[in-house]
Amino acid sequence: MDFSHKSVLLSETIDNLSIKPQGIYVDGTLGGGGHAFHICEKLSSKGRLIGLDQDASAIEAATQRLSPFSKQVTIVRSNYESMAEVLHRLGIDKVDGILLDLGVSSYQLDTGERGFSYREDAPLDMRMDQRQALTARDIVNDYSEMELYRVIRDYGEDRFAKNIAKHIVRMRQEKPIETTFELVEAVKSAIPAKVRAKGGHPAKQTFQAIRIELNRELDVLKNTLEDMVELLQPGGRICIITFHSLEDRIVKSAFRKFENPCTCPANFPVCTCGAVSKGKVITRKPILPTQEEMEYNSRSKSAKLRVFEGR
Repeated sequence: MDFSHKSVLLSETIDNLSIKPQGIYVDGTLGGGGHAFHICEKLSSKGRLIGLDQDASAIEAATQRLSPFSKQVTIVRSNYESMAEVLHRLGIDKVDGILLDLGVSSYQLDTGERGFSYREDAPLDMRMDQRQALTARDIVNDYSEMELYRVIRDYGEDRFAKNIAKHIVRMRQEKPIETTFELVEAVKSAIPAKVRAKGGHPAKQTFQAIRIELNRELDVLKNTLEDMVELLQPGGRICIITFHSLEDRIVKSAFRKFENPCTCPANFPVCTCGAVSKGKVITRKPILPTQEEMEYNSRSKSAKLRVFEGR
């Protein structure tokens, strides 16, 4: 299957990276190489792109897609949380730009056997990196009711989280929940019929929640933002596309803190804490997809782009 993924907010991201032809850029979520291809188009023979992804299928697809630029491109199978380490190994201290697109690729969602989709029956997997032992099946069958409730409430933001957790536990007492459709069944039985009748797929938020928990998506983001900003050259930019309100909140508050890290009380006439700004927030409000983009790519609807510039 083709690793097709319509790159969300493509021109907005490329514009905001302010690409220097001889610069060094990192795409921390390479996917099929959509954004990366357009970065490479703007690089001279002296420019460089480092692409990271933990998904073997993505690495294969991106290698093919970026083959016209093979002299400038280095692709590494790794989670972006190891970005500083990977760059250090490559002898790179600072970069001119970093991009993260935190969406799940269409390929992962559409490859039924990966277990990301609630629309296809498959073993409960959802691993972004298939070298990882833990799968969605383990979370669904081994987490306590309280832990499941926390995950679905916090990461799925589902108002029926408590009931869904209860139904999952009840169902798995009879036999383990092994497949995506069995999980969908458990979720459906927890949501009133009249609520199910309107709105999107009833299991969407639960699937999202389990995927985020399994792949530690929010923890990785939280723990890596400062490291990434430290990697920027003065004037270098980091562009992050989020698809979930919690991700967006993490990025927004981190960027604010990097711009103004002062911890002194508001009434202090001068700063005495000595905290130094790491740069400036370029996007006071996030950049959203156009109406046109939302029409031809429904997956862009919840996308938000935020940009920070290092100093």
